[in-house]
Amino acid sequence: MKAAAKRTLGRTGEKVPQKPASQIQNYLDRFKEIIEHNDPVKRERGIDAIKQVLLGKFVTKFDEIPNGFWQSQEQIVRERGQQADYDLSSEEKKKIWQQEIAEGLLGDQRASLEQWIDYLASPDSVYMPDYIKYWAFRSVTNLQEYDKEHQKFPQRSKGTVKMFPDINHEALSYVIDAVIKKQKGEGFSFDQFNYDLTEKARQDFKNYLQLENFAELYAWANELIQPIPKHLLPITEGSWVKYKQGSDYIPLVQSIRGRGTGWCTAGENTAKSQLAGGDFYVFYSHNDDNQPINPRIAIRMVGNHIAEVRGIGYKQNLDPYVNDVLAAKLQEFPDRDPYLKKEADMKRLTEVERKSVSNQELSKEDLIFLYEINGIIEGFGYQKDPRVDELRSGRNLNEDMLVVFDCIQDQIAHSPTEIRPDTKAFVGKLEAGIFDLLPSGMEHVYTSFPEGKIRRFYLEIGGESSEDLQAYLRNGNFQVSDCARDMLNSQYFATLIEPKTIGLVRLKVSALGFTGSTATEELFRRAKELGLELSPAEVGPHLRLTYKNQPMGEWFYIGMKPITDRHGSPDIFKLERYEGGAWLSAGWANPYDSWRPYDEFVFSLRKS
Repeated sequence: MKAAAKRTLGRTGEKVPQKPASQIQNYLDRFKEIIEHNDPVKRERGIDAIKQVLLGKFVTKFDEIPNGFWQSQEQIVRERGQQADYDLSSEEKKKIWQQEIAEGLLGDQRASLEQWIDYLASPDSVYMPDYIKYWAFRSVTNLQEYDKEHQKFPQRSKGTVKMFPDINHEALSYVIDAVIKKQKGEGFSFDQFNYDLTEKARQDFKNYLQLENFAELYAWANELIQPIPKHLLPITEGSWVKYKQGSDYIPLVQSIRGRGTGWCTAGENTAKSQLAGGDFYVFYSHNDDNQPINPRIAIRMVGNHIAEVRGIGYKQNLDPYVNDVLAAKLQEFPDRDPYLKKEADMKRLTEVERKSVSNQELSKEDLIFLYEINGIIEGFGYQKDPRVDELRSGRNLNEDMLVVFDCIQDQIAHSPTEIRPDTKAFVGKLEAGIFDLLPSGMEHVYTSFPEGKIRRFYLEIGGESSEDLQAYLRNGNFQVSDCARDMLNSQYFATLIEPKTIGLVRLKVSALGFTGSTATEELFRRAKELGLELSPAEVGPHLRLTYKNQPMGEWFYIGMKPITDRHGSPDIFKLERYEGGAWLSAGWANPYDSWRPYDEFVFSLRKS
């Protein structure tokens, strides 16, 4: 908050009062300014900066983990007879073991808090006043994950490795609605719920609300939600209901609340905001009395376009029974293709799951799909469908690799010295000059299988001017950020006169051997050591034009010589896709700017 106050002083010349309320409001104003920025590039940069500050402040550091935790972990190793699996004979080896454990636990902790930051910065939370966002987030940072046995969110202690509370959008919406009404002097009615509450449950809620105790309110709401009984999930007979834009939102809310969907639309403020933006469709399946009252699928519109599709599965993915119901409905919408792809992926995943459960052998095509060799498996929820990892964890990776790569064990190289003329795949650490040694036609290159895939492909560039490329981008309905447009119009943006096909490599920063934040100049230096080169700048717009089916939420950068934008910042091209469309945007690339292990870049193959 002090940094935000300094920024306000420098920008406006006005000093923010030292009162906590004034300092907090100034911080919230800065947060709102960032998340509502019209330029998606500046918005992303601002959100990322805030995210790094908050994660750095609240996520436990390795050195903060108490000795008692490590002693308990060593005790577990002894009790399980796993001494042979973990060499803890010296302090140095014990430290390495601790760091490996902490990396996984603290990574999960970081992700659990990151989901709250992403949600509070997203359009989905627009119904929440600034002070409510601050109250909810500050509360969450003091809590651990939900304790189902005791029906509460325990308080966090310094050095804990526990995750932060998970987001249950429906439960959160109950809490937010109640607090907003209390602040406005309005009563909170229990008549909105779809089943009776005990007098104790009602009184407990009133007490928690009076104290504005987020932990108690949120725990109460989490326990309130009753999911659809499992025996009713296979029932897909039912009906679609359309709630028209601008219509009364109460019927929509009442039809969802208490049904365990997890949808934030169960909140009155959310539903009101969503219906103000467009129509809302819900599919209700039959209950035991053949009444269509169980919400299973939601399609939210913004204007005439689909904004999102949600189900009642994990993290709002579709449950495995309603794929055909959604596929039939999507035929009514002109922008259905990205959602049909997701539906097809979920249907295929369900079929692979069925084969696995019944011990049927998976085909090569099934394995290529499961290991996402040709593209990621997309679902409808906030996070990846957990069945992907569950199905993979039960399989023998080494055997599956032989099927996917269509080879024998000796045709998979794990180091440069093992590469032979008949090598069909490489799975191992990248070493200096590796891309000079790999056969040009080798399709399968991994640092680890399957998550460490390195994509090698070809792209035709040249033969088009900057003006031509910008015209093609406009005609193809691609979005171009202001900074990216500056780059395209710069005197330093050049294109080849004649068309030429070049080889490209797409990989993560971690594939280059970096495990932490890495400076641009160090990143580019390492890429050259491996046999890669900086890509010509025109790779950015050419690749944007050809990569039309980019998955929602995906983004990557072009490893290129930076071009200065209108603000004097050196930028590189970035390709991304989200609900606003497919973008050619830009990212800062000062020599000492930091990149994260999961950032992805496209480099050119060194000319032979």
